[in-house]
Amino acid sequence: QVQLVESGGGLVQPGGSLRLSCAGSGRIFSYYDMGWYRQAPGKQRELVAVMTRGGSSNYADSVKGRFTISRDNAKNTVHLQMNSLKAEDTAVYYCNAARISYGETYWGQGTQVTVSS
Repeated sequence: QVQLVESGGGLVQPGGSLRLSCAGSGRIFSYYDMGWYRQAPGKQRELVAVMTRGGSSNYADSVKGRFTISRDNAKNTVHLQMNSLKAEDTAVYYCNAARISYGETYWGQGTQVTVSS
């Protein structure tokens, strides 16, 4: 099993920055594709950014150029650097670990990000 714990959420003004962290434990971290998802009230959970176990990354169009995902397998951590934040970025952000070929997926508990004046 994989346990994931997010941190770093909070209240930030539009245009500001925030850095989310995800700490993993329980299984070999490097075996998993890692992603950040978010869910706003009344909306479905959506993919924000993903970094595969091979190190390639992809981003939702809405955050491209503003957010950066990174991972450090030696430290069992994944980060999401969020810059130029907008009110539309307000959501609960979730860390995800997936091993598609084995049908495994794990979720953290989420961390609230609120962008408001």
